[in-house]
Amino acid sequence: MSEEVIRSLSVRGVSYAYRVLRGTERRTEPVMVLGGALQGMFGWPQMEDRLGPVADVVTADLPGMGSAEPLPPGPSIEVLCAAILGIIDDLGVPRINLFGFSYGAGLAFGCARRFPGRVARLVLGGVPTHISEGQMAHWRRAAGHLREGDTDTFATMVAEGLLCRDESRSVARRELAYRYVRRAMLQAALHSPHAVDSLWRALSDRPDFSGGLSGVPTLVFSGEHDTVTSPARQQDFAATIAGSRFLTVPDTDHWVVLERPEEVADLVARFFTDRPATAVGRQAAACARAVADPARV
Repeated sequence: MSEEVIRSLSVRGVSYAYRVLRGTERRTEPVMVLGGALQGMFGWPQMEDRLGPVADVVTADLPGMGSAEPLPPGPSIEVLCAAILGIIDDLGVPRINLFGFSYGAGLAFGCARRFPGRVARLVLGGVPTHISEGQMAHWRRAAGHLREGDTDTFATMVAEGLLCRDESRSVARRELAYRYVRRAMLQAALHSPHAVDSLWRALSDRPDFSGGLSGVPTLVFSGEHDTVTSPARQQDFAATIAGSRFLTVPDTDHWVVLERPEEVADLVARFFTDRPATAVGRQAAACARAVADPARV
């Protein structure tokens, strides 16, 4: 069993914590996993299982998330990136690999732009580069239910807003993913002291996905039927990053990490250890073909 270490830090007067699972065979820099606005340090077992054999795996309760203290009023990206830089410094390593999914993709991208020399490689999944006014209205209604204490309606609205419910589109483990996301959102609503503030902040303090990036090897991937931000828009975003790769994962939606967890984790592990993604197997080969086939995106 991997050794687990949890350390407490502070940034600009706000306490937070991170967790390290020591890799059994360290073949690359530590991998830091960043997820959704309501996702804390214990929400990534599937990534830990696959990445643990090749690297130290780092997860965190960043300021305003999980057990950490709340963020101060105002824009949060500078504080959160400073917190992540604090983790890198505390690890005592020159660079880390960064994996950001959904909300976490915005944080990871923001960090790579601010201190590219500390990021060895970057993987971004389910990148929410474009949110429509209709989607924003849906999330505001969901946040309103949460503020009023109607956690059941909140959890249902979040699950329906994050998953493809169109039965004509093939999505692996669709109902399992729906039940998992709804249950996770309900748990966060009931037990996270920052749930309301975190959701409102995620809605109002949108990451900046403009401006591009260079000097950091980057992989961007999307579920084939992502209804949060379309694969085509995510591919356009990937094109602003010098030398990046873009892949779609067939038979998945925004929650590709739940619907194809083994394939995604293997894809990430291979990229972070400089192995070809197409060697992952049938699924990764299908992803690679999707880049050249516009019909897939």
